[in-house]
Amino acid sequence: MTKTPKWNATDLPDQTGRTAVVTGANSGLGIATADALARAGAHVVLAVRDIKRGEAAAATVQGARGSVEVRRLDLADLASVRAFAAAWQGTLDLLINNAGVMNVPESRTKDGFERQFGTNHLGHFALTNLLLPHLTDRVVTVASGAHKLPGARMHFDNLNLTGEYSPVAAYSQSKLANLLFTLELQRRLTAAGSPVRALAAHPGWAATNLQGADASPLRRALMQMGNRFIAQDNKAGALPTLYAATQDLPGASYLGPDGLGEMRGGPTMVGRSAAAADPESAKRLWTASEELTGVTFPALKGKEITAGGGR
Repeated sequence: MTKTPKWNATDLPDQTGRTAVVTGANSGLGIATADALARAGAHVVLAVRDIKRGEAAAATVQGARGSVEVRRLDLADLASVRAFAAAWQGTLDLLINNAGVMNVPESRTKDGFERQFGTNHLGHFALTNLLLPHLTDRVVTVASGAHKLPGARMHFDNLNLTGEYSPVAAYSQSKLANLLFTLELQRRLTAAGSPVRALAAHPGWAATNLQGADASPLRRALMQMGNRFIAQDNKAGALPTLYAATQDLPGASYLGPDGLGEMRGGPTMVGRSAAAADPESAKRLWTASEELTGVTFPALKGKEITAGGGR
């Protein structure tokens, strides 16, 4: 019996005429996502912290029917997020919130937030809301199976984990926040009558540079072994994101690999933890995120969305 081939990047629908922003697109899942979209015809903006690294990554996208450009964006600095959004002109079809840090030593963003929560969630929260007036199709946020780790929860009384920091606890909180953000964003978009959809995806275990900054030497060593013997490459890891970005799926859908433990395989709809599906927690996180960033969900003006605030 012939096995049906799994969906892959060559199955992307034509993206000609569409514009996408991919955060953290200078390496790993980000450049794989940007490359696939450009090859399908899209104009892709690589939103990166380091312009030189971004330009080097852009140079690897060769033979694409679409095009790429590089713009600076530091998600750990809300002033940079605001500057990126303020400079945007015209429509934006697709925003892919891909950038992130994982299991890093305790540190703070420029605005004083715990680095993983500030970068992985708050930076993308602000960016998304500030760009919503331009968006026409969807927002895809890259989450992680780490949101299901034992003890993973939102520390609403101490989101910066001051005095109780753990690299793994901080990372799992930020990834849980990604899914709660997607849930509440979709609720708000639906209530506003917007056609824009919010979705999330996770790559399974993909061999990228993300694991190299782990605060624990033991975990780094184990992850290096996992990258060698278990993980799929960045192109395969990007498939759930690409599927979420281009297929006709319901808002708030969550995509991941279809293999054992969702570690690898073709893209499919996957489940999330009960904590990640709690609408009250999603609303509470949204309120806290607005207070921390000074950025709000855009208000409706007729059938158009108008920009949210920013301090």
